[in-house]
Amino acid sequence: MMEKDKVYELLRQDRWRVIDQSSLGPTFGALQSFAMDDTLCTVTGSGDSDPTARSWVHHQTVVLGIQDTKLPFLDEALEVLEDAGYHYIVRNSGGLAVVLDEGVLNLSLVFPDSEKGIDINRGYDAMWLLIKEMFPEVSEQIEAKEITRSYCPGGYDLSINDRKFAGISQRRIRGGVAVQIYLCVNGSGSERAELIRRFYEVGLQGEPSKFTFPDINPSVMASLAELLGVELTVQDVMMRFLTSLHSFSGQLYNSSLQGEEYAMYEAYYERVLDRNAKVLGMK
Repeated sequence: MMEKDKVYELLRQDRWRVIDQSSLGPTFGALQSFAMDDTLCTVTGSGDSDPTARSWVHHQTVVLGIQDTKLPFLDEALEVLEDAGYHYIVRNSGGLAVVLDEGVLNLSLVFPDSEKGIDINRGYDAMWLLIKEMFPEVSEQIEAKEITRSYCPGGYDLSINDRKFAGISQRRIRGGVAVQIYLCVNGSGSERAELIRRFYEVGLQGEPSKFTFPDINPSVMASLAELLGVELTVQDVMMRFLTSLHSFSGQLYNSSLQGEEYAMYEAYYERVLDRNAKVLGMK
């Protein structure tokens, strides 16, 4: 069980820098997000930036893990995504395939890794606690545990009544820690899961693999709008996010990349572009 006081310490910052990229539209690509968080980890870790909260939305994108690229019939599996109208990229951290679209809000909390070090679970717990604060009407029902038959299952899947609506991950680089979550705000959770179920079905075709891929049951995934039985927009959830974060902090201020951060971002972006091309076997 989480030690709430230590977790609250992570959320209680004198100043939170906020970078809102939730309405940039379909031209804002997922690889740009990875470069953004790597940049923010670096400047937060060095003390050149306040702890930062970033929000973003990507359209019709499937983010694959490295393991997904080991599917025996990868080319056919990628055609499933293309035929459904999705782009795909490979992330620079662990995990498996995740669906992002205009009904999915992504959030990052970027902290400096303090002298004692931020315990991995403490970072996860901070995000879990923040989401519970954002949804007080169901706070007690939001569990953090693995939903094994979801896509990208992990120990910090967030669910209500065993139906997953979010997954949390972490990225650590150069003294900074980015705790990232995708929140399925609206739309059909089971339709997103069905896309990934077909991706694996076609990618495996019954062949044995030395890697383990989830046996997805689409009914174990849902959006918050479905679970709460209300209409919910990404902007509604953004307001909840900012309000809850503000309750923990002295000051929130809107920001974008500044000064030398632009050059750092460009360098990280080139790096993730190159790496993605290599992993997918492109020239």
